[in-house]
Amino acid sequence: MKSLIWKSKTDKTIELVQKPYPKILEARDAIVRVTMSSICTSDLHIKNGFVPNAQEGVTLGHEFVGEVVEIGSGITNLKVGDRVSANCETFCGECYFCKEGFINNCQNGGWKLGCSIDGCQAEYVRVPYADTGLTKIPENLSYKNALFVGDILASGYFGAELCEVSPEDTVAVIGSGPVGLCAMISAKIMGAKTVIGIDIDSLRLKVAKEQSLADYIFNPLECDIEEEIKTLTFGRGADKVIEAAGGENTFEMSWKIARPNGIIGVVAMYEKNQTLPLPQMYGKNLIFKTGGVDGVHSAKLLNLISEGKINTDFLITHTYTLDKIEEGYKLFENKPEFCLKIAVDSGS
Repeated sequence: MKSLIWKSKTDKTIELVQKPYPKILEARDAIVRVTMSSICTSDLHIKNGFVPNAQEGVTLGHEFVGEVVEIGSGITNLKVGDRVSANCETFCGECYFCKEGFINNCQNGGWKLGCSIDGCQAEYVRVPYADTGLTKIPENLSYKNALFVGDILASGYFGAELCEVSPEDTVAVIGSGPVGLCAMISAKIMGAKTVIGIDIDSLRLKVAKEQSLADYIFNPLECDIEEEIKTLTFGRGADKVIEAAGGENTFEMSWKIARPNGIIGVVAMYEKNQTLPLPQMYGKNLIFKTGGVDGVHSAKLLNLISEGKINTDFLITHTYTLDKIEEGYKLFENKPEFCLKIAVDSGS
């Protein structure tokens, strides 16, 4: 079958190759025919050698939907033919961390599709712990409607959840890329009174405004972002800040625009260490929360999409076939034109 692999840490290249079809290895495995997948920024982090546990030769990709074609003997909640959305994490559902909802730290799973085991940028993929990691797609939704549930929508929701967003909150979201936009969606779902979108890309900010995800948008290259947010919040600062950009100065921005006793949720991935300047922050009494997404709300998010309360279709700005996926990577990495998310359509 066709699979896009990461070749090695030394040459930082990818290649579409032929690989054997995956097989059931454990009782809780499922084999899924991939109908649609996406290219994610973390795929680029792997390609460029920034993910230490990535395995050379691995099939890339972790965000996908598809059809179940085979199940292991231990699977009771899925059947062949089910349309499913996949979680980007594999988790057992039984260990201490899973029972606490911290599936990113599962003691028995923890395999990362497209990183330490073969992922979804292929015709078929083996999903370990499929009974916890795959969720049936409601009948009224297309594969496209459900594509982002297991990763970027889950990540945006996680950021809002970390911040404990509640009614009357003013929530500032740093980064208006796919995860940041999903964080805005999630903050609105949780009842935030005001959502502020921040980015240095005016086209991304335009999307946030046109999709009614942000009440206010600011480009810090064009204004004093601290002063703008103070003006909106009677001099206090944002109640909650979601850092979804991972830029050179965005971590610093997050604590500067937060009000005293505010919460900062960091869901961005950084390529460099960040500094926590405690002397400067002393007395602000901030709470920082950060980590890899605990994507435990797939069924809830699918229901919200099914009910028309969430729509992420607008995030797809480009679509490629699997045969052309290498072209898609070039566009996504170099962005010669406006691009939010690329869907890889393997056929329905």
